[in-house]
Amino acid sequence: MQVTVVVPTFNEGPNVEELVGRLAVAVEGIDAEVLFVDDSTDDTPVVVARVAGSSSLPVRLLHRDEPVGGLSGAVVEGLGEARGEWVVVMDGDLQHPPEMVPVLLETAASTGADIVVASRYTGNGDAGGLDGRWRHLVSSASSLLARSMFPVRLRNVTDPMTGFFAVRTTAIDVAALRPRGFKILLEILARNKVEVVEEPFVFGERFAGESKATFANGLRYLQQLTALRFGRMSTFALVGAFGAVMNLAIMWGLEQLGVHYMPAAVVSAAVTIVTNFLLLEHFVFHDLRDEGRNVWKRAAQSFTFNGIEAAVRLPFLHWLVVLTGMPPVLAQALTLVVAFLLRFVFHAQVVYRPRKSEPEPVVPLTGEKAAPATDED
Repeated sequence: MQVTVVVPTFNEGPNVEELVGRLAVAVEGIDAEVLFVDDSTDDTPVVVARVAGSSSLPVRLLHRDEPVGGLSGAVVEGLGEARGEWVVVMDGDLQHPPEMVPVLLETAASTGADIVVASRYTGNGDAGGLDGRWRHLVSSASSLLARSMFPVRLRNVTDPMTGFFAVRTTAIDVAALRPRGFKILLEILARNKVEVVEEPFVFGERFAGESKATFANGLRYLQQLTALRFGRMSTFALVGAFGAVMNLAIMWGLEQLGVHYMPAAVVSAAVTIVTNFLLLEHFVFHDLRDEGRNVWKRAAQSFTFNGIEAAVRLPFLHWLVVLTGMPPVLAQALTLVVAFLLRFVFHAQVVYRPRKSEPEPVVPLTGEKAAPATDED
C-alpha cells in the first residue's frame, strides 16, 4: 500500500463523512487507506463504521479505551498500525484540506524527502482558519520558540506546530517517540535525523464541532519543549544567569562607591553584554558559528540587539524604582528575567540562525544518479 492517512479523532463524528468523501476523491488512483485512531466519548466510532461500509476508500478504525499520550499518542499508535509506505497525518475537522494529500506525496516523490510538512507560514500558506487574533499570536510565538530551541533540526521548517504532514514510515524510529499533548511533528523532528521539505497550504475553517485547544495543552507543549531540548536553552540560561549575577554585582559595587544607580546600571549592562557574547560563542552556539556570518557580524547583531534591549529596559527600571519604591537591584533583577526569553529567541533566530540545507538529488528507479540542477532547468 502506498499511503495510510492517519486521522486522530476526539468527538469528531459530524466531520467524518465529509472527510472520507473528500479524501476518496483526492486520492483516486492512489493505493491508499484511512485509519481513524479514535479517543472519542461520543458516537464517533459508530459514524466511522457506518461511513466505512459505503466508502470506496478503505477505512479502518482503532478505538482507544485508554488514550495514552493524547493526540500525539494516537498518531504514534497510528504509525505503528499503518500499512502504507507513507503516512499522512491530518486532523479530522477538515481544517487540513484532504485535497493536499496527493500534493504532499508528489512533493515527497520529487524531492526525495523523508517528511513533507504542510506549512501555514511559507509561500502562499495561510493560517486564516485559526480562531481569533490570540490564537494566531500563540501559534506564531510557539513556532518561533520551537525553532529557536531546535535551530538545526528545524532549519527547513517554518511550521513545526502543524499537525498536517507526510512521513516515510521507514525513515523514523517510532519506538523512540515519547508522545505527549498535541505536537507530534515536533517530537518526530527532534528525535529523528530526517530530510524535510515544506509545502504551503491554507489552514481552513473547521467544518463542524469546536476546537480542542486549551490552556492545559499550552502547558503540555512547554513541557514537551523542555523535555526535548534541555540542552541549548539550559546552557543559554546558565550564561544568562552568570551575566545577571555579574550585572547585579557590578551595579551593587558601583553604588557602594557612590555612583548613582542609573550610570551604574549602564556600566554593568555594557560589561555584561560583551561577556555574554563571548560565552555564547564558546559554550552555547559554538556549533553554529560557521553558518555564513563572521564573528564581527555576529558581534554587531548581538551588541545591537542587547543595546536596544538595554535602552528599553533601563527607563523601565527607572519607572519601577521611582513609582513603586522597589530597591534598584531587585528592580534590575526583574527586568533581566523578562528580557531573557527575548534574548534567546533573537540569538537563535538571527545571530546564529543556520542556513537551510538542500535535499540530495533523487535517484531514479534505473539506478542512475540524477543530474544536478542548472540555471537552465
